[in-house]
Amino acid sequence: MSKVTWKSGTFLYPLPAVMVSCGTMEKSNIITVAWTGIINTNPAMVYISVRPTRYSYNLIKETREFVINLTTKDLAYATDWCGVKTGEKVDKFKEMNLTKERGKFVKCPMIKESPVSVECKVKEIKELGSHHMFVAEVLGINADEKYIDEKGAFDISKCDLIAYSNGNYYSLGKKIGRFGFSVQKKKKRRKK
Repeated sequence: MSKVTWKSGTFLYPLPAVMVSCGTMEKSNIITVAWTGIINTNPAMVYISVRPTRYSYNLIKETREFVINLTTKDLAYATDWCGVKTGEKVDKFKEMNLTKERGKFVKCPMIKESPVSVECKVKEIKELGSHHMFVAEVLGINADEKYIDEKGAFDISKCDLIAYSNGNYYSLGKKIGRFGFSVQKKKKRRKK
């Protein structure tokens, strides 16, 4: 097996495809972001990277808040549409029939149809070049009850989350293991 070498670029895939809501309940917008992730556990912190030319950039910079809304197979069309249209000209919530839902910690709306909405407060803005990174503390996580299992845990397999890879959207597959499964001791089977 041999590998082909390309020049440096952004080929770290797949990535989560999320809809980030921002602004206020009255003047809100949604931007689709694939450049997002977890950067710290304690305190819980995440980031999103946004081009300064995007309409949402200034909304986030002014309010210093945003909500990361996970997206599903059913939300794929809206996810893409919100990424190619500008909130400067259209009301994305209205056009995509998405419902604004009040958060508990931020003034910008959550997307009710999203299985998980993560309320975030910007702590730092890093100007990196084409994109600026909003480093944010997670203030609250809101999960739809229908995705919570009998043990009270979020069951990701129930909601058909999507990912983004090299210009395409993909639904996530089934669970193939659990953290630490490679070193877990096998349970002894009882003889009948």
